[in-house]
Amino acid sequence: MTGVRRVVAGVSGSPGSLQALRYAADLAREHNAALIAVLAWTPPGGDMADRRYPSPQLRKVWVEAAWRRLWDAVDAALGGIPTDVAFETQVLRGQPRAVLVGFAQESDLLVIGAGRRGQLGRMLRCRVSPYCLAHASCPVIAVPPSELASLGHGLRGWAWRHRRLALTELWSKSWRT
Repeated sequence: MTGVRRVVAGVSGSPGSLQALRYAADLAREHNAALIAVLAWTPPGGDMADRRYPSPQLRKVWVEAAWRRLWDAVDAALGGIPTDVAFETQVLRGQPRAVLVGFAQESDLLVIGAGRRGQLGRMLRCRVSPYCLAHASCPVIAVPPSELASLGHGLRGWAWRHRRLALTELWSKSWRT
């Protein structure tokens, strides 16, 4: 990976994107490259709703919310702006997969979160990582989520959080104490 000028990290605030931002920062340090955190946003209701009922005030609020989400992600992943690497931020309007592929140049390295594993997650998500892996003109690294991030997600996590102890379990626990 010689000749990497910029490491572009796709940021959404999800646990997977935070892991990807941390990994991208390490790569930027290793290759003495600039780290660019990119967050893509779309208006609530999509672009069609925004075109149908345009509102400059709402657009301003949405852009401010996107910047706030980006800075919250940077704080959560890196503890603030890194001082040991050149750092930039970008908030761009559009679908995340198209924005990231369009923003990254051939000499860049694109780092994204691989998303949650599991069939239901793949069906419901917009599938940013497969799109970027297939269409980007630069090398792409898809960082899997940490094991800690997967705890408590999905159907098993919901069932664990909302479980009720059976009467026999309560009865046996009360006799032990």
